[in-house]
Amino acid sequence: MYKLDLPVDLKEASVRERRKNAELQRQNRVFDSKVRIIGVDKAALDAQVNDCNILKQNEKQRHELYAKQMVQNDQIACLLDERQKEDVIHFNKAIADFQKCFQKRENRREFDLYDPQALKKELPARTSDKDPRCTVSGVQRLLGEDLTQNDRQKLQQEQLREWSLQQQRELEKAKADKKCADELYDKTRIELDQRAMELQRMEEETRRLVCMNTKEFNMAQAMESSEKKRIEKLQSEEDNAVEISNLLQGDLLSENPEQATSAFGPHRVISDRWKGMNEEQLMDITFTQKQQVLERMRLEEEERQRAADWDRQRVQAARAMVLIERQQKRQEKELRKAQDHLNMQLSQAHKEQKEYLNKEVYCNAPTEEYFSQFNKSSR
Repeated sequence: MYKLDLPVDLKEASVRERRKNAELQRQNRVFDSKVRIIGVDKAALDAQVNDCNILKQNEKQRHELYAKQMVQNDQIACLLDERQKEDVIHFNKAIADFQKCFQKRENRREFDLYDPQALKKELPARTSDKDPRCTVSGVQRLLGEDLTQNDRQKLQQEQLREWSLQQQRELEKAKADKKCADELYDKTRIELDQRAMELQRMEEETRRLVCMNTKEFNMAQAMESSEKKRIEKLQSEEDNAVEISNLLQGDLLSENPEQATSAFGPHRVISDRWKGMNEEQLMDITFTQKQQVLERMRLEEEERQRAADWDRQRVQAARAMVLIERQQKRQEKELRKAQDHLNMQLSQAHKEQKEYLNKEVYCNAPTEEYFSQFNKSSR
């Protein structure tokens, strides 16, 4: 009897399913006319191109990360190398200090056997006046005796000599510093004077150009004003001449009797055309003309007064400009003095910083041994 309820083999089932899917995909490719005519799988190619771009981008990012990590590792290696060098220097210095302080020849246990100064180091019979071994019966100490006089005098002479040499060195150093400072001050002062002369020359050139332009502008304005006045005067004279000619040739002054003739009869006249005047009207006209002449003279006097005021204001402005220029020169002089003092202070600070760097910071110069320890490995 056959067993029909056998367990399913998963591996075999997956193989069959994969073959089935492959057959379905092949059928789709075969029966698709576009894919069959083109002959390639464009979607697969696009996917491959996309995958290739992604791989290139990932490779680029990985290289950038590697480069950053290499730079960081190089910096860490440099720091560790410097720290190791500093540790070696400190360690050697500590060893030297220890040997200098605690491993002297005098500290050896058997040094007293071969000490060349053993006899000199032995305690004499009498060291000083306060030696407790000097008893009264030994007559080794007398009143007023000074055993250390020679040594004390030698020490005092040596101390005076050292003081004198130190004073000489300090004096020479002060003279050298003063000479250097004076040279730097002179050089700075010459540069500042040259700069000030250049600025003054530029300022004078600018002021000369401004004055020249102002003068030309004023002359142009004056010529324009005079030309305008001349044209106005000519126009006024022409207008007056035309007006006088019209008045002389007109019916008003010619007193044409025909203009006053009325249309209603010869015995009647037109009042607005009548030329007859009395003495009072004539005097009134003369008075009005005199008033016009006086008014014209008054206007001309006001014009002359205005021109005089303008000239006075221009003179006052020029005087104020001269005062401002003098004040500016005084300020420039004070600024130059302050600049000289500041430059002197900066020079002194720079000199002190340079001495500090030369004596304190850059005291250990690198040797050939320091440079020969690099570039020995292929890494």
